[in-house]
Amino acid sequence: MFELDDNIVRKNILNLKPYSSARDEFSGDDGVFLDANENPFGELNRYPDPYQKELKKKLSEIKSIPSENIFIGNGSDEVIDLTFRIFCNPGKDKALTFSPGYGMYDISAQINDIELIKVPLNQSFQIDFDAVEKCLNDKALKLILVCSPNNPTGNIIDNIELLLQKFKGIVVIDEAYIDFSKTDSFITKIKAFPNLIVSQTFSKAWGLAASRVGTAYASDQVISLFNKVKPPYNVSGLNQKAVLKALKNYSEFEKRKSIILEQKSWVEKQLQGIPVVKKVYHSDSNFILVEVTDSDNVYNKLIRKKVIIRNRNSLVKNCIRITVGTPEENKTLIKELSEL
Repeated sequence: MFELDDNIVRKNILNLKPYSSARDEFSGDDGVFLDANENPFGELNRYPDPYQKELKKKLSEIKSIPSENIFIGNGSDEVIDLTFRIFCNPGKDKALTFSPGYGMYDISAQINDIELIKVPLNQSFQIDFDAVEKCLNDKALKLILVCSPNNPTGNIIDNIELLLQKFKGIVVIDEAYIDFSKTDSFITKIKAFPNLIVSQTFSKAWGLAASRVGTAYASDQVISLFNKVKPPYNVSGLNQKAVLKALKNYSEFEKRKSIILEQKSWVEKQLQGIPVVKKVYHSDSNFILVEVTDSDNVYNKLIRKKVIIRNRNSLVKNCIRITVGTPEENKTLIKELSEL
């Protein structure tokens, strides 16, 4: 039986009495508000709802998840950072992730003084369970981070459920790109696995990168821990409104996503005939990992043509990562790549 005791959660977090803001103590809409030391003048003078109730209600309808199973943060990176703070004791506990993977896990681990074990993915960019099992007996291991679809490889990670069954600590599945995939989200598994946290974002498929809003989906007990440690007003009112506006226009979201996926297929086909391209990897996201003859050379030449891609040579030998753009941008990319 999985329990959120001090073997899983940091003892000081379990004992923490969260900060109570003015909007915690009174959450009504009408009245003479003299409780939060706000400026009485202006259009942006009032603090936003600290628990984003209207936004959670809308997300609850779309995702078919109760509001108490939703946390909304200042970007998905805040979700990851808070996860480290809640479950890992600085200088004592360890976390595990996979390589190649998202670089911010390394940064969050270092900031929180947590040793990060990096297990290489196999040649198919899938989990090597033999290598993982050697780490699971380490009593200091409290957290496993999985990015699926993975960044920078673009593929869905298989057999994550096996991790959830085998590991007695917390498993975070970072689904920043899940909206571009045909694979179902692990949100549907929250009730089955109380040690599961699913992280998503509005920065990718929703086109709201500038708003910096991310979400976590987990048991109500885990969400209550997130609410304990988050800053009082962690998501601005402007950003809450931007996300709500997008959620209410779901048809536009689907239309844009469809264009991106169609364009991804077009770009993948065009890449196959380009001399500098050696391999185009399968993608379940809005980007494509491409092996080229010399990634440093290709990257620098494209930069001079004002076509900016990502050089991922440090993670996957001679690979570049191409984000799918507009039809016009994609045509420019293919033209410039073909002329190298």
